[in-house]
Order: sequence, then structure tokens, then C-alpha cells
Amino acid sequence: MVSADEKGFEATSSSPPDAQARREEGLESGASSLSLGKDDALRLVGEHAQNIDPEVEKRALRKIDLFLIPAMVVGYGLVYYDKAILGSAVLFGMTKDLHLSVVNTSTTPPTTNTTRLSWATSMFYFGMLAGLYPMTFALQRFNLGRILGGVVIFWALVCMLTAAVTTWQGLFAQRFFLGFVESVVPTGFMCIVSGFYTQDEQALRQSWWFSSTGLFTILGGSLNYGFAQITGGALKRWQYIYILAGCLTFLFGIFCFFIPNSPVSAWFLTPAERIVAVERLRKSATGVRCQKIKASQLKEAFLDIKVWLVFIMMGTAYTVNGAVSGFGPLIVSTFGWSTLQSILWQFPLGGLCLIDILLCGYLSSRIPNIRIILLIVNCLPVIAGCAMIWKSEWSYHAPTPVAGYSIIGTFGAVVSQTIVIGMSNVAGATKKSAMAAAIFVAYCVGNIVGPQLIHSETKKEHYPALWMGLIIFYCITIAAAVALYFVLRQENKRREARPVDEAERDRLAFADLTDKENPYFRYVL
Repeated sequence: MVSADEKGFEATSSSPPDAQARREEGLESGASSLSLGKDDALRLVGEHAQNIDPEVEKRALRKIDLFLIPAMVVGYGLVYYDKAILGSAVLFGMTKDLHLSVVNTSTTPPTTNTTRLSWATSMFYFGMLAGLYPMTFALQRFNLGRILGGVVIFWALVCMLTAAVTTWQGLFAQRFFLGFVESVVPTGFMCIVSGFYTQDEQALRQSWWFSSTGLFTILGGSLNYGFAQITGGALKRWQYIYILAGCLTFLFGIFCFFIPNSPVSAWFLTPAERIVAVERLRKSATGVRCQKIKASQLKEAFLDIKVWLVFIMMGTAYTVNGAVSGFGPLIVSTFGWSTLQSILWQFPLGGLCLIDILLCGYLSSRIPNIRIILLIVNCLPVIAGCAMIWKSEWSYHAPTPVAGYSIIGTFGAVVSQTIVIGMSNVAGATKKSAMAAAIFVAYCVGNIVGPQLIHSETKKEHYPALWMGLIIFYCITIAAAVALYFVLRQENKRREARPVDEAERDRLAFADLTDKENPYFRYVL
């Protein structure tokens, strides 16, 4: 017997030859038309379950957290900051310099059309849409660290080039390519978390990196407030912001080259820790990593009602961000606040977003099957906030619309929970990649639709199309979440009625099966 000190595990089960034969023929019980590609984990731990040393597991998990989580917090924070810069840049003269607004002097009083600004916000997400699927499957097919690092460095260069844009047409082109390269980050992070952590651990870890949405709203606002003090220099204030963002992104890109493909190749773990890091994932049956792209899993994802419900939830929930990230400071300024004050009012929204995401991630990791309930609960303040802004009086320094704007920050927890629910309820490497891409296609759709709801000519009526639209979208989010809850609960009930073959369950865990192919997979609500 191999000691736990040397290997961190010991064998506890055998492999019946008849079951092995069925598996090789692709006819395992409960699965049909299984692909021949196997999970990378099989090379390290084989098909049989092992006992693992709790101390080694704790040490391995701590190392994984320390290496991955800070990097993902910074990485997604830069993604969010990069997008949100536009909202502050327009207050620093970008609108005038690039002719993003058009004043119609033929009317009395003159009216301002901000359609170009809306499209500048949306073009980023058209670029993301174009890049999501090729980037996602490139991450699966090739070395994760090299793809991620190379694309992030290119993203840094594109970001810095924003300072060289001189026309609104040039900004449209720049925003499209910026979105294209940034699409590699969120889908990459979702797949990393699903490949390094168990189902129970994913909620908290996904919330950690996504909480940078709120954190970088505050940090970014602080930086932008500092740039607002610049009164001289060769460049405009908004140009300095993009140069700084690009430089920070470049440093993050260098780090990305050191991210391993999976726990199997995690260089920062000892050999014993790598074995334990992989073995502990067997029970979740979500797999670690398989670089073969399987058409059967793509087809299953396309036909899976769960994927579509998650898609609807993400798309409708993220319409808020499309409006807030591009127009938030501009909208707040209409409540009688100055440019600097409008930037400072992003802090309460960002703070609530940060705390709420982390709190929901913690609760999800502690209380079983509470994720969808938390998602629905967090939709309610968004609906209330939109109603408060819409129906309140927009007088000088009016408190009600600002309070409503701040509580909209709970949308971050809605989106975070959607990501967790989506990624923890699929298995199979290709299907996980398809789900990750679907989530962020919906993310892009929501961000494209959001800015288009803002019609500058309806400012006196408090942008009714925006707030009414967001309220309707969040009602749809709630309806889709309720439907998903019943779908997952019913499927779990059906699976619980099946007899459990422990040896077969252990073998299937790393066979790169989808959640539908593996009868021992359990969905989390």
C-alpha cells in the first residue's frame, strides 16, 4: 500500500472487467453514443476511486486558491473597468472630442442625440459575440495559458490604442476589436473554476472573481476621480485613463502564461497534491479537462432546455449593466450632480454589488440548493430601483433616484448566481465550453440591448423605455429561474430513484461524459 504521505491517496475499489468492456464499447448504463475522448484526469488517477489525505487536500486547495483567485479577480476587474471607463470618459470630453453626441439646433430648445454613444457601448459586445465561440474552443483545444496570455497582451495593446482614436467611426472599430479579444477572459475563467473545484466549491469561487465587478467599480471610480484632477498635459483626461488600463492589462497578460491547463499539470502543486487535487473532483462528475472537441456534446448543449433557460436568465439580467456601465455617470449627472460627484455616486452601487455577490456566494456554499432562490430574491431590488428612478422627481440633488440607482447594484449577484448555476449543472468538457460561451453570448446580448433602451429625447419623461424595459426583463429572469428550478428538481428526483453502483460511478466520473450521459450526475439548485 502506498502511504498517504507519499501519494496523498490509496486505492479503495476494483474495476469489474465486464463494466470495463461495456465502457470501451460506449454503452455504459445510462449513457448512449459516448465519445472516445477521455478526461486528462484519467492519466493521473485512473478509473478507480482513491481515499485521499484531508491534510493534503486542504493544502492543495489552499495553493489553488492563492494562485488562481487573486489573478481572476484582477483579470475580470480589468475587463469590467475597461468597459466602464466609457461612462466616465464621456464626462471627460470624449463625447465632444469624438462627436458622440449630435445637437439639433433646429428645435427649440435644441435637442441632443446620443445614439452614437449608445452604439459605441454596444459595439464592444458585438465584438465579444464574434469572439466568444472561437476563443472558448481555442481555450479547450490548445494550451490554456498560452492562448490566454497571448490574447490578453493583444487586448492590452488594443485598449491603449483607444487614446489614438480621433473619430466616432474609429471608436466603433476599436470597441469591436476590444470586445473580440476580451471575450477570452470570462469564458476562460468559468471553465477554469469548473475544472479546478467541486460543485460545492464553485459557487464561492465564481463569486470571488465576479465580485470584481463591484470592486473595480469602486477602484475604477477612484482612479477616474484622480484623472479628473488633471488640467494640463499633452493628452486629454480620458486618454490617460485608457493608457493606464492598457498597461495594467499588459502586466496581467504576462501572468496568464503561467496558468496551467488543469490540476493535472498544475506546476505549483507537488505530485501528491496534484493527484489529490484531481481525485477530489471525482464525486462531482463534472470532469477536469479534455482537449478533444466533441460534436455530440455541442448538439446536446444546443438541445438542452437548461442551457436555454440559463441563456434567457443571463441575457435579461445583464441589460442593466449595458445601461449602467455606459450611461451610469451620465444619468446620475441629470439628478443635479457635477461630473466629479457623479463618479463618486458609483461607489455605493459598486459597494453593494461587491458585498452582495460575496454574500450570495458564501450562502450558496453553505446552504444546499439555495442558489436559484437567492437569484430570484436579488432580482427584486433591481425592479424596485428601476421603479424608484423612473417615478421619482428628478429635482436638484434628489435622493430617491440616487437611492434607486444604488440598489440596482444587486444585479451583480443575479448574474453571478446565473454563472454558478449554469456552470455547475453541466458536465463534459465540450458541453462546459458551450455553456460558458452561451452564458456570455447572452451577456453580450443583454449589454447590446441595454444602451438601446436609452432615448435621449425622452429625458424629460425620465427615459421610460429604459426603466420599463429593465423591469420587464427582470420579470422574465424570475420566470426563467422558476422554470429551471422545477426542471432540475424533477431530473434529480428521477435520478435518485436509480440504484447506485459505486464502482461504475467512479469510472464514469472522468470519462468526459455530459450531465445527461452520466446517470450519477446530480444537479444543484
